[in-house]
Amino acid sequence: MDQLDHTKRSAVVKRSIVINSHKTSVSLENEFWFALREIAKKEYVAINTLVARIDRSRGRHNLSSAIRIYVLSYFRRA
Repeated sequence: MDQLDHTKRSAVVKRSIVINSHKTSVSLENEFWFALREIAKKEYVAINTLVARIDRSRGRHNLSSAIRIYVLSYFRRA
């Protein structure tokens, strides 16, 4: 895989998420969206539910950063 292919796949994608009846936008690289979907499937929850959990425990981090940290931690524990 060359650098250009990796850059295309790693593009930041902005998606709308509903958290506790509140619509917000989250920007993540495609790999993090794929990983988030995988975690939600393994945990038998909707992505919105998983992101709401992450949101409640994120502390001072912005939501996109909190999701990245959560995904990294999840797979490190696995």
